[in-house]
Amino acid sequence: MKTTIAVLDKHGDSAVTKMLDVLQSFDVGQVSHFGLITPKKSFFEKPLGIINRQGLEDSTLIGCISSRAIVSSSYDTLQLDNAALLFEGRIYNPVPKEALTKNVAKNPHCETALQTLIEQSDGDYAFLMLKQGWIAAGRDPVGVAPLYYGENRDIVVYATNRKALWRLGIENPLSFPPGTLGFADKEGFKFKPVKTATFTAPKPTTLDYAAETLQALLTESVKRRVQGLEKVAVAFSGGLDSSVIAYLASKQDVKVELLHVSMENEEETEVAIEASEALDLPMQIHLFKDSDVEVAVPRVVDLIEEADPVKAAIGVPFYWTAQKAFEAKYKVMLAGQGADELFGGYQRYVNECLKDGAEKVRRTMFDDVVNIHVSNLERDLKITGFFDVELRCPFASFEMAEYALGLPLECKLEPKADTLRKLVLRKVARNIGMPPSIADKAKKAVQYSTGINDAVKRVAKAQGKSVNEYVADLFSASKNIP
Repeated sequence: MKTTIAVLDKHGDSAVTKMLDVLQSFDVGQVSHFGLITPKKSFFEKPLGIINRQGLEDSTLIGCISSRAIVSSSYDTLQLDNAALLFEGRIYNPVPKEALTKNVAKNPHCETALQTLIEQSDGDYAFLMLKQGWIAAGRDPVGVAPLYYGENRDIVVYATNRKALWRLGIENPLSFPPGTLGFADKEGFKFKPVKTATFTAPKPTTLDYAAETLQALLTESVKRRVQGLEKVAVAFSGGLDSSVIAYLASKQDVKVELLHVSMENEEETEVAIEASEALDLPMQIHLFKDSDVEVAVPRVVDLIEEADPVKAAIGVPFYWTAQKAFEAKYKVMLAGQGADELFGGYQRYVNECLKDGAEKVRRTMFDDVVNIHVSNLERDLKITGFFDVELRCPFASFEMAEYALGLPLECKLEPKADTLRKLVLRKVARNIGMPPSIADKAKKAVQYSTGINDAVKRVAKAQGKSVNEYVADLFSASKNIP
């Protein structure tokens, strides 16, 4: 698990003590690796006591704590004469490092180089760049990598989780806008959109042609996200999204194993077994009891940093899946997140279409895609990050989002109550040879299909609380831990 924090003191005073204190608060007794970056110096793999004895005094700095070595494939740092860059995450079509540095001398804020990174890259990342009295930040255009920001009268802060901002006295952190450059100085924040989605009229096409194009895009997205791996896990429900991802990954030069979690005695497990057999892929099955839910929910609420009962219930099976991936020594896990927003997977889209018409539901689906980082991705990335498992979501690429948002509604759903939805993705599934049991399987939300939702209700009731009260109390306890 990693936490990255950037702090700037608005008064020009040293922020080193504040940074060391908040880094110390994340040290939970396991082997931790610390880093401290200023515009002129960087220190890595040092105990906090040694860093403190360097006598650093700086108003602008980045701090890192990780349960693994900070100098790793998911961190990249660049120390210049009077500036420093920290990049966290993954780029799947590498941008040459010259793109980051060639304009530094010409542009005092390095804006051109950072903008190039966002414009040209397909990846899941966040980055921070320091100069004295100034911090720039950026985030991938879909918002897969978590990043938050906030300020009070004394400091401005960026961080990869909300707890860091809370512990620095910022009560209401905001999610950093994807595909955007942010610039912070003593006056606060300014933002410049670089690569963001726009709501436009749909482009005429047929279902057959749309599926052909989508298959090519998705195949390339999966290929990029497994390239160089010997093995990869897939979070697997047996449904359409995870089955398509698993199938396409299995056609690359990588060993694929499916990971299925559920409560005991749920029908969904039999569905997953049938799907894994149809895909001819090995699968681990892990079944859980109410006592396991009681242990997992507090941990999930702590990780997702929200008092949201729905997100907590969705997060529990994802927590178990990430845990099992870690125990099986998988460094990367694929998942089907994003398919429902992109291709009309939710029943509420059909309901809205029938009630308010196609244009209204197209706007709703656009808003859901633009906000998917807040509704889904941040939750899932923070959970898998706790286990040092890198989550990669082939549907959650900007190229995929742009294409899906340009499709006419009839490629996603029909205006009738019993439509299967995600029509274009189902067409892809049939085109690649998946049986009807997968291609035509109706969607059921993971918290219901796995039995988690009912289990959380039982756990809360045993404590004399509603689910809302139970999750709110857990969140309050988590937030107040020093």
